[in-house]
Amino acid sequence: MLTYILFVAGFVLLIFGANWLVDGSASLARKYRIPNVVIGLTIVALGTSSPELVVNLIASFKGAADVAMGNVLGSNISNIFLILGVSALIYPLAVNSNTQWKEAPLAILAAVIIGVLANDTLFDGIVPSMIYRSDGIVLVAFFILFMYYAFGIARLDETHPVVPARQFPLWLSWSMIIGGIAALVLGGKWIVDGAVQVAASLGMSEASISLTIVAVGTSLPELATCVAAAIKKNPGIVIGNIIGSNIFNVFFVLGVSAVIRPLPFNLDLNFDISAGILASILLFVFLLFPRRRVLERWQGGALLLLYVAYLLILLYREGVL
Repeated sequence: MLTYILFVAGFVLLIFGANWLVDGSASLARKYRIPNVVIGLTIVALGTSSPELVVNLIASFKGAADVAMGNVLGSNISNIFLILGVSALIYPLAVNSNTQWKEAPLAILAAVIIGVLANDTLFDGIVPSMIYRSDGIVLVAFFILFMYYAFGIARLDETHPVVPARQFPLWLSWSMIIGGIAALVLGGKWIVDGAVQVAASLGMSEASISLTIVAVGTSLPELATCVAAAIKKNPGIVIGNIIGSNIFNVFFVLGVSAVIRPLPFNLDLNFDISAGILASILLFVFLLFPRRRVLERWQGGALLLLYVAYLLILLYREGVL
């Protein structure tokens, strides 16, 4: 019983920890007059992706490769099928030309790269398949290139979204940063430990638990941000944030995880890699037809149905259905 309680409590700590870290860091950045663009590209990105990052770092240190891989793959799938599906149902989502023609194809590339790097057995005949440290370095290099591109775009876009500027006393800002990091680390540990034990108790694999419960839980910051933006009829940042999060998850989160410890690859996860590639390609196609650069409500509903189908296939694969 305690394991389940700590498992749930871990998600609560992740969400609060991310908020404290973002608010404290933003307040500190404002005090030292750090430009808005830098705040938006660093603190916002860190805040929404820190749950995935922390869970993966802890999983890597513990040698729980299926948790690390499942978390990234599951988060990226739920970001498109679930979060964009819900957001588009609330309000049609429009994007700019850069997102459609540069960032969306880069998200497809990121999804394909996972499949190429992870399948040593398929492409090179090497057993076992593994994402090596050298692969992790390649992924981090891609992330640095993406950040260089993002900073260049942001300098030209004065409307780039930033963290709301609320100023706290210096001591409180530092306390929020330290407390946020502590909450993220503790929450991440409880989630990883809980995922392993919950999987064993339910007779499911660690990968499947991570692809579903852990992935959706670590994606809650993105879900809250995107739903709030859609309700306020401010859809311009929703798809961009999701695509950016998916790129961040692959190139940085997975890359750093592999640098810490090479990740053995479970070949069963090839289905989930394929689902991630399909989701990215489908999003790109939806932004072309029938209404260019707009994700319509019916398309959001289709994405949600695909997510339900994906979950049903996972449960069937695990013998639950």
